[in-house]
Amino acid sequence: MIRWLYLVAAMIVLMVVVGGITRLTESGLSITQWQPISGIVPPLTDAQWQVEFAHYRRIPQYTAIHDGMTMTGFKHIFFWEYLHRLLGRVIGTVFALPLLWFALRRQIPRGYGFRLVALLALGGLQGAFGWLMVRSGLSDRIEVAPLWLAAHLITALFTLAGLVWTALDLRALARNPYARPAALTGFGALAAVVLAVQLFYGALMAGLRAGLVTNEWPLMNGRIFPHEVLGTRPLGALMIDDPSLVHFIHRWWAWVLVAVLAVLARRAKAMGHRRASIAIHIALGLQILLGIAVVMSGVNIALAALHQLVGALLVVSVVWGIHASGRRRA
Repeated sequence: MIRWLYLVAAMIVLMVVVGGITRLTESGLSITQWQPISGIVPPLTDAQWQVEFAHYRRIPQYTAIHDGMTMTGFKHIFFWEYLHRLLGRVIGTVFALPLLWFALRRQIPRGYGFRLVALLALGGLQGAFGWLMVRSGLSDRIEVAPLWLAAHLITALFTLAGLVWTALDLRALARNPYARPAALTGFGALAAVVLAVQLFYGALMAGLRAGLVTNEWPLMNGRIFPHEVLGTRPLGALMIDDPSLVHFIHRWWAWVLVAVLAVLARRAKAMGHRRASIAIHIALGLQILLGIAVVMSGVNIALAALHQLVGALLVVSVVWGIHASGRRRA
């Protein structure tokens, strides 16, 4: 059961990366309909491809960004969105069918059945958010709504965190039948919130294309703070939909995260979980360096995809550290 949960978690990490590439290549709106069953099979004939392409040419994004696109170009962007949706279906199947099997064989430890069902439901909610995200860009916009993108990504990462936490609890239970689930400490909750804020602004960066605001670091177009945006609209609105301010927050909140995770890593090491501490340091260091490289490269797709991958791995390492720090209290 533990290996099964780790497998599902690894698939979610892969899906996060594919989702990032889908966004970076402007592929997310290439499939304009949600067909849970029939959508499993991609277009196979030229006539079917023409129908899909015709659907895409009706939405505003085609005229604004891809006007004049050839069928070959359409097939390229269709591939990434199709792969993203297919992975979602596969993950749901790989999670649901073994869960049913374990339940029928009464192999789910007491107290874990509801948690696993809740995680499955959360995965379904993430898929629903994905369709709402796509639908937000089909009529009045030329891209998906950034807040829907953030909801879609954060839900996926929260599901990933829940899977890893549950697998760690089950691993402890396998080693000691009297082991109790790890407790979420106050500092662990703080670390989770600080990370969640950074992930939320990372999603907004993608949705608003805020990485293209500047290719400088540590300055932003010769300045530390984009003061020219202040006063143009209420501050609350600017903090979630102004590319310059979102970029600034994501850039500098990262150092708040560094400080908090450094303490978390020390706590995990003090609890005897040195590997969790090392994982946090490595993932965090790579993520900071990749973030800087993405900005300075003008959002190179390969670097941005790596940034997304390491972001998901950072979630895994932080969950590992928070879980380790909660073992004694449990």
